[in-house]
Amino acid sequence: MYEYIIGKLTEIHPAYIVLENNGIGYQISAGNPYQYSSQVNQQVKIFVHQVIREDAHTLYGFNTLEEKNLFLRLISVSGIGPKSGLAIMANEDHEGLIAAIESSNINFLTKFPGVGKKTAQQLILDLQGKLGEAPATKQNTGQSFLENPALEEAMEALQALGYTEKEVKKSYKSLKEEEAMTTDEYLRKALKIMMKK
Repeated sequence: MYEYIIGKLTEIHPAYIVLENNGIGYQISAGNPYQYSSQVNQQVKIFVHQVIREDAHTLYGFNTLEEKNLFLRLISVSGIGPKSGLAIMANEDHEGLIAAIESSNINFLTKFPGVGKKTAQQLILDLQGKLGEAPATKQNTGQSFLENPALEEAMEALQALGYTEKEVKKSYKSLKEEEAMTTDEYLRKALKIMMKK
């Protein structure tokens, strides 16, 4: 499975972009391909998710790993396929999406294409309390970690393990005053802190 592709952005189409890497042009579906308009003929890094079906192999592209992870959460919900997930991701108000799921705001969720009342209820049922501050993580907590990349990586690893945003922030507060360590040491210490709670 691919994590990301780094290559030259050569084309923009209404539903996808083309990223050239080692002489191969990868067609990557994007929620808003035109957000890349200023990067044509430049090297870019696109996080991708590959979906393999009998009749197609499709790559879906995202600017950040956080966006990709939110997309993966969305398509894990019954009734949300990759195209619907991408349509939801095209609206860049990811914080609003998460807030709507957390507050059971069905009216907000049914505004997305392909999302009816039943699917909106399923989104809430499956994802409520599990999204934290998904794509906003980098913007909100990431900036406070920037002076310590090893600590940032450890906190991201905690989130990948399934710890909530609240739990990760508590660990961060406990660890930020510590003497500099490696990512592995921060993670081991953070896991010990989690086990004490």
